[in-house]
Amino acid sequence: FLLIFTEEYDLEITNNGPITTGAQATVRASLSMKNDSITSNLYHFNWIYAPLILTGKSEQQFHSQVNVTGEFPGAFPVSVWVTHRNCWLCRPVARNVTILHVTEFITGNLTIAQIEGSALIKQGLSSSTDTVTHVSFCLHDPSDYFKSASFVYNWDFGEGMYQITKEPFVYYNHSAMGNRTVHLKVIAEWEQTGSIIHERETVQKTGDFTTALELLDAVKSINVVGSRETHVMENLSLSLHINGSPPLALCWLIKAECIPLEGEKCHLVVISGSHYNLSHRFGAAGQYCLSVRVQSGVTTLQTYREIQVRPTGMQPAFFILLCIALLLVVLGLVLYTTLRSNTQQKDLVEVADFDFSPLSDKNLSSASESSCSQGCCRSCCLGSSQETARESHELLLSFYKPVKTYTV
Repeated sequence: FLLIFTEEYDLEITNNGPITTGAQATVRASLSMKNDSITSNLYHFNWIYAPLILTGKSEQQFHSQVNVTGEFPGAFPVSVWVTHRNCWLCRPVARNVTILHVTEFITGNLTIAQIEGSALIKQGLSSSTDTVTHVSFCLHDPSDYFKSASFVYNWDFGEGMYQITKEPFVYYNHSAMGNRTVHLKVIAEWEQTGSIIHERETVQKTGDFTTALELLDAVKSINVVGSRETHVMENLSLSLHINGSPPLALCWLIKAECIPLEGEKCHLVVISGSHYNLSHRFGAAGQYCLSVRVQSGVTTLQTYREIQVRPTGMQPAFFILLCIALLLVVLGLVLYTTLRSNTQQKDLVEVADFDFSPLSDKNLSSASESSCSQGCCRSCCLGSSQETARESHELLLSFYKPVKTYTV
């Protein structure tokens, strides 16, 4: 539709095309005032729709619509301008135009939906492998032009896969990933009275439709690898292993309870692989739940994992330092005990005691001479006297330079 603005009025015009030749289209126009201070008057809507054929018209204070039909295909402009009802020759307060498309073929469109269980979970141009895909044709017939027609649908999924149905839908399942093109040929037949000879005749219309179908590998599993327990203010690292084809839209959230993830109320990331690492630090102890949702194409899988967060205990580094300090204390006690036992041992000392008095020397000389005179010759006595003198001399020297020997 088109919307043209003037200084004081807005005029909106729409149509429900495209239509097939012979069918009827509706074109609507609506007038609104920008300024509430403008006095409401009676208005007249003037239409130009040629070469289309007018089949009906209605008008209210601020609205008007016309029903038109086309006998041959083309793009036809339909315009309207609004004047005050009592002044047709006055300058229009607003004007607008729309384009109505008329074709000789059947009009409609193809839709694709993924099926899980008995529900259609998502519509679009993507589907998953090994799952049932619902492909349907939606006929665009706003005037019920084909209400008495019978339809035949010829489906072509490529790779030699064909199917003919009388229903406007078909179920499709393929195990290989890739892009597919779905072709559909629609044939409609009905009988009507001829405009010339007024006899019953069979009328047939056809339509060709094509849509692209992307087959993606469905998300089959989510495996969370990591600890289920941690402590307050410690980083908890978890690894997510996803069985599915990238790209994957991953959404995760940690709360006190497990909740389904919907919309954007989570940490949303897009990954190009099958692994994702996340890290989180908890500020308070308690029971938590990690909720994970992964979407690939039209399939979505969600999983949960409970996490127990405990209060902060003795840190490993502090425990190691305490052990080292205790070991040093034990070693200090051992060294102290060893040194103290060594200092308590007494040294053993041996002292040579000699008598250097003159009386002792005389006694020694007398004994020597007596012994010599009694049992030895003169030479023997002389030798003994010399040895005695030398020994006495050495002892005298030792008296001035005493030598002590200590045995420890």
